Amino acid sequence: MDYAKLFSEYWWVLIVVIIFFGSFFTISQGFVGVVTMFGKYRRAARPGLNMKIPILEQVLKKISIQNRSVELEFQAVTVDQANVYFKSMLLYSVQNQDEETIKRVAFVFISERDLMQALTRTIEGSIRAFVATKKQAEILGQRKEIVEYVKDQIDQTLEKWGYHLQDLQINDITFDKVVLDSMSKVVASNNLKAAAENEGQALLITKTKSAEADGNATKIAAEAEKEAARLRGQGVALFRQEVAKGMSEAAEQMKQANLDTNVILFSMWTEAIKNFAEYGKGNVIFLDGSPDGMEMTMKQIQALMVKQAGTKGQ
Repeated sequence: MDYAKLFSEYWWVLIVVIIFFGSFFTISQGFVGVVTMFGKYRRAARPGLNMKIPILEQVLKKISIQNRSVELEFQAVTVDQANVYFKSMLLYSVQNQDEETIKRVAFVFISERDLMQALTRTIEGSIRAFVATKKQAEILGQRKEIVEYVKDQIDQTLEKWGYHLQDLQINDITFDKVVLDSMSKVVASNNLKAAAENEGQALLITKTKSAEADGNATKIAAEAEKEAARLRGQGVALFRQEVAKGMSEAAEQMKQANLDTNVILFSMWTEAIKNFAEYGKGNVIFLDGSPDGMEMTMKQIQALMVKQAGTKGQ
């Protein structure tokens, strides 16, 4: 077969095939194609089968409209000169599928690498600016504030590029080992201080309650002793009344029988000695048990009774 003759007769068929297949192209779901003509932006091609002018129009790039993520690791310095190391995850995407947005995304940066470099450096700069105004002790508790600050700072910049910051997660915040050790010591000392204060408060409460209990017990005991003394006094008074009444009756009966009333005093003396011996509980009481001693005691009792009788007569 003569291919040269065949080509010379049907060359136009080859051109038609090239033109036909060069007129169609496909865009995958999640992407938007950027079509240019002679290097100038022409239009945006949506997902699916699209047509273009062969040879004249070209698909410059396919832009992903899906969410993209990147991990960042960088260092910042606090206002008190402490190094802080961040590990974060950045989630971003194309702002929308409008033609103007796609056009900005396609031509603002030369390549994806330049976009990532500008994006990461912008976020690092915002976080460093925030950290530079804080002390090291404040950083750990301000993850949310850092994220909000970064979003406020770079949202407008990203909109100019056609992108939107979906989320910024700070996964890890660490310090130099020396700083971490000092922070651990501060936490430990604070815990010890709090424990000592709690122990002191507990001891104070215990002592206070114990003192209150002792005071109440003393008060109750004093009131009980007061009541007991009052009752003892009443008992002694009743006892004296009964003794006086018994002695008066005995003396009256002895007068009627013409007997010496000193027998009553002798009986009281012997009863007193008996009670001393029975209820003394080991206490030592010195008494003169001789006849002279008893006679002296009897005279003293008689003199006391005579004196009391004289006082009542006056």
